[in-house]
Amino acid sequence: MPDAPVQQTFTVTDADTAIAVGSGSLPVLGTPRLIAWCEAVTCAALADLPDGWTSVGTRVEIDHVAPNAVGDEVVVSADIVERTDRIVEFAVTARRGEQLVGRGRVVRAVVDADRFMARLAARDDA
Repeated sequence: MPDAPVQQTFTVTDADTAIAVGSGSLPVLGTPRLIAWCEAVTCAALADLPDGWTSVGTRVEIDHVAPNAVGDEVVVSADIVERTDRIVEFAVTARRGEQLVGRGRVVRAVVDADRFMARLAARDDA
């Protein structure tokens, strides 16, 4: 488990805009894409899980507080604030330079991948 926050840098493209993701009519970073980036960074923070284990998102709370244009670079950071055997809570932030773009929390559950998918298959067979 990383001691320091995990960070990734994303560049806003046309595919990341509110127009492209269906969350608005302007060519700015869409909130659904910001949320996806936050989740991606939390997944990266859990990349050292044992073989056969993964994590699934269970809760996302994001405040998207500043717009970003196509071409802007956004740095997303995730820092673990609480962890149990099965639940990991992250504080996430997104910044363009010193400007805060978004902040919030992401909660992920650590699961046995095969068992998780078997439960899903059993649900569909019922």
